Amino acid sequence: MSTPVHRTSTRQSAAVLTPARQRREGSRTGSPSRNPAEHALLQLQSSAGNRATTAAVQRARGADKGKAPESGGADKGKAPESGGASAGAKKKDYRDRIAGLLDRFKKNLEPIDTFIKGVQTPTNAGFTQQAAAADEGLKHSTAASGTSAASGNLLTEAAGTVVNGMDAYKNMKDTRKHESGAAHHTAKKKAKTKGVDTVVGAAGSGSYSAAIAKEVTKIQKAADAAVASEASGVASASVGAIKGMRAAFRAGGAARKYMKVKELGDPHLVHAGSLARLNESREQAGWAAAEAYVALDTYWKHEGEGRLELVSEAIDAAWEAMGEARDAAESLRRAEQDVEKLNTVQGYAKRKQLTKIGKETVGGAVGESTKAAAGVVTAVAAGTAGLASNPVGWGLAGAGAGLVLGVTLYKALRAATKRYEEVRHPERWAPEGGNPAEAASRGESLKHALTFWKKVSKGERQAMAREIYTLAAGPDIPGSGSTTAEMRESARALLIALKSGPAQHKLEPEAWEGTLNDPAKSAGWIKEIAEQLASG
Repeated sequence: MSTPVHRTSTRQSAAVLTPARQRREGSRTGSPSRNPAEHALLQLQSSAGNRATTAAVQRARGADKGKAPESGGADKGKAPESGGASAGAKKKDYRDRIAGLLDRFKKNLEPIDTFIKGVQTPTNAGFTQQAAAADEGLKHSTAASGTSAASGNLLTEAAGTVVNGMDAYKNMKDTRKHESGAAHHTAKKKAKTKGVDTVVGAAGSGSYSAAIAKEVTKIQKAADAAVASEASGVASASVGAIKGMRAAFRAGGAARKYMKVKELGDPHLVHAGSLARLNESREQAGWAAAEAYVALDTYWKHEGEGRLELVSEAIDAAWEAMGEARDAAESLRRAEQDVEKLNTVQGYAKRKQLTKIGKETVGGAVGESTKAAAGVVTAVAAGTAGLASNPVGWGLAGAGAGLVLGVTLYKALRAATKRYEEVRHPERWAPEGGNPAEAASRGESLKHALTFWKKVSKGERQAMAREIYTLAAGPDIPGSGSTTAEMRESARALLIALKSGPAQHKLEPEAWEGTLNDPAKSAGWIKEIAEQLASG
């Protein structure tokens, strides 16, 4: 396939040059297009996508400026202790900078990619249906817009593939570094997930490359346009089927985790006996304190010899009985609070899994499978009727894109809301006894909510992870010393249900319990629990 050579110094894609050439040819021949509004919309889509992509590149570059570590200063003039270590650190820093730049670049492209998949691509499919029986101008404009859309998809998918590959490699190294424990399981899970993401992303990049080739052959009126269209349909169907199956597996994993958490039972019923025993102890301590005060009153009224000694002993007994009653009441109160906390975190864990099942089923299993069916129809239509668009394929493509777009918008809205609450109401999910950050203004909170490339780090999920860890941790962890043995056992059963048990951490049960009682591993445990709450 050859590409026309232009003498201008600025290089432009075929997607941009072709509509301009069509307008010049139309003005020379005097035959205007059949529907100028359709041409204008397609040209606007192409140019808007190109401008948005350029802006995303500039934002990613701007975000990376100033991130390099400062050299010199206090360390200026000092010789490195180890040349190999210094070179390794520089290499690691360079790799991290590249990964950070690519990640920011990808996240800046994601809104554009969402618009392309949910709006531009289905619109192009509709225009392609009309272009099958329309003039050449509409066909070329539709193909130009399709090239622009597929190019935007390819750029986002390729950037994501590289980022996922680098993340997979980094987590594989962390897995070897941490041979067991929460850090090992977190890194292993991420390495596996990012590795699969890399493979799927590479397949998706190939599919979008085939889509670009299909649209370019239409622009150039190549004889093998039908073959390119058929190949693109097969590639799109294959990738859609892969994504659909993966989403189905994820939904199945979330369903299994949901059932395991549900099998733990209602904490109020599970710990009803324990609470009853604590309440009985509180009542007995109360009666003992009352009897001690009655004895004190009796000795106080005694007129015989040794009255003062008896009164002194009665006071000591009453004081001790009151202390025991107070401790028993406090133990019951803390146990009731722990039951409420356990009930809350179990309910949250089940809601997270149900939400994941819904998102994976609608946006993944159904949405991607529908898009795969559209690719099959496209391939069949190309093989039997040339480039004529099939309305069934158009409808399937639009339905699949609508489902994926709906789930994407839902996730984006939820993330924006959480980012807003993170800075607007920092006290809502702050740790108990901690000093929450100062609340931001409404304008600053809205600005932070729109930073879609940032993850929520101080939200509800992190707060729930801290609650679970506090309930499951050992007595050496601050805030966990008063937890009853029954409550601690239930919280650890919840960890096992969330796939954070000894088997996943490659530890014996005793060693696994030891890590829960190690203050140095608290941060790793909270991170692990937060990850498991969000995953299936």
